[in-house]
Amino acid sequence: MNDNALDTTYGRDTFLSLLVDEGVTHLFGNPGTTELPIMHALRDHASLTYVLGLQESVVIAMADGFCRASGKLAACNVHVAPGLGNALGAIYNANLSGSPLIITAGQQEQGHGLMEPLLYGPLVDMARPLVKWATEITRIEDVPRILRRAAKVAMASPTGPVFLSLPGDILNTSATIDLGHRTRVDALTLPSDGSLHRLSKRILAAEKPVLLVGTEIVTSDALHEAAELADVLGAPVYQQTVPHGAHFFSKHPAFMGALTRIQSQVRSTLSPYDLMVCIGADVLQMSVWSETDPLPPELPIVQIGLRDWEMGKNYPSEIALRSDVKETLQKLIPQLRQMQGTEKARTSVRSLEQISQSNWSTNRVQRQQEIGARSDEGSIDPDWLMMQIAESIPPDTIIVDEGLTTSKNLLQFLPHRDRYSYFGMVSGGIGWGIAAAVGVQLAQPDRPVVAISGDGSAMYSPQALWTAAHLKLPILFLIFNNQGYRILKERLLAFHGNDQYIGMNLREPSIDFTGLATAFGMRAEKITDAVQFEATFKDAVTSDTPCLLEIILQPGP
Repeated sequence: MNDNALDTTYGRDTFLSLLVDEGVTHLFGNPGTTELPIMHALRDHASLTYVLGLQESVVIAMADGFCRASGKLAACNVHVAPGLGNALGAIYNANLSGSPLIITAGQQEQGHGLMEPLLYGPLVDMARPLVKWATEITRIEDVPRILRRAAKVAMASPTGPVFLSLPGDILNTSATIDLGHRTRVDALTLPSDGSLHRLSKRILAAEKPVLLVGTEIVTSDALHEAAELADVLGAPVYQQTVPHGAHFFSKHPAFMGALTRIQSQVRSTLSPYDLMVCIGADVLQMSVWSETDPLPPELPIVQIGLRDWEMGKNYPSEIALRSDVKETLQKLIPQLRQMQGTEKARTSVRSLEQISQSNWSTNRVQRQQEIGARSDEGSIDPDWLMMQIAESIPPDTIIVDEGLTTSKNLLQFLPHRDRYSYFGMVSGGIGWGIAAAVGVQLAQPDRPVVAISGDGSAMYSPQALWTAAHLKLPILFLIFNNQGYRILKERLLAFHGNDQYIGMNLREPSIDFTGLATAFGMRAEKITDAVQFEATFKDAVTSDTPCLLEIILQPGP
């Protein structure tokens, strides 16, 4: 028996005590009858904050946002098979984002489950394809071992969600249980000296290397190291094709912006280079199929990162180092400086000067000048709107972005200042943004949070507005209302030449997001022109209460 041993206690209290001991501070949930034991026990666990979401996918998305903005472990509880079913789309997103979540669903009592009662279902089988590990607790004595394992697996790199099925009889049974101790797997791994030397030689052998950066720059807190590597090599830097985070300092002279997901454009962009150095990035993830391969022929690849599944997944890698990005770069950069020589260093300086003529900052100024010429027009131009948002927010603002078509050009104006300054969608599973903003603000309570969503996406998770209002979270929600699924219209026209938009309009009646937000207890205002936006936005973004601005844009085609 150790210091964490308990006297005779119920499974429900053991479960919550273990969550707290594993570092969980927030339990996001939507309870039902099978979760009542947990709700009953919460009164004795004041250090654990329960965050109520009004739909299960909202619950998971809030927790996903919390994890992405904190790097910490969080927990979620949903209700039996229908609740887990509602949550699966959001779990899919959380799995792709690598959010360390312990997701639980109450299960019917084990004996009762044999009768397949109302709401019963094979919870573990439902969850298993979307999580790192899934199991059902069948003995109260196993609660500590399983909870400890779940937390370890969720937090072990690459991080991600796990799932536990909690039968009611386990939660309501008492026993004398030793809680044990937590385990964390140290992921700060380094490659061997020989591997680092080989990588250094290969990089320096390239005449025109290009850097591709992605999600592990954020999770490893390696923004400064990635910037230093670009300085040393004089190499241009592109974000991965799904730029869902602040993966590089935008104002660095080497930064070029994100690669598109248009295969022919990516191929053209990468053609001048003779080596692609992928640092914690997804390698040319696409969406719509094309006959054109995005990787130029014979462009070699080297990779650094902890997600070994990504190593050589779609394209072979000459060198693939399974190691922590920050730790590896801290060792690699001095070695590159030592080995590159004076002339190579001078070449890097000249290369950076040349890159700066067409980098992100230069393109940003050009776009600002273009848009400024038409900013006095009466209707709200989406690009002008993105520019105004980027230029008007306080420097420490966090943007949570699910604007799809309307905000697609936001990253042309919005600089990445730190690793938590921007969060975007990891997948196409919409309905994430409004809910994720709640979790982001809970994780970063001292920073302003602005959540951007299109009208179509907003209707997947409007329930999260209630949670924001209930908790009085100072989030500014921006709903861009063009009365339809514009992204579908654009692609139907582009791919099929069809302008008959069936099932893509949100009209007759139009959705009143201002009224919806007001009904949830939130201050809201409808914005119809540029002058009104300028007069309203700066005050709203610094408000200490939740607020929603519904911005009316010209309807899509």
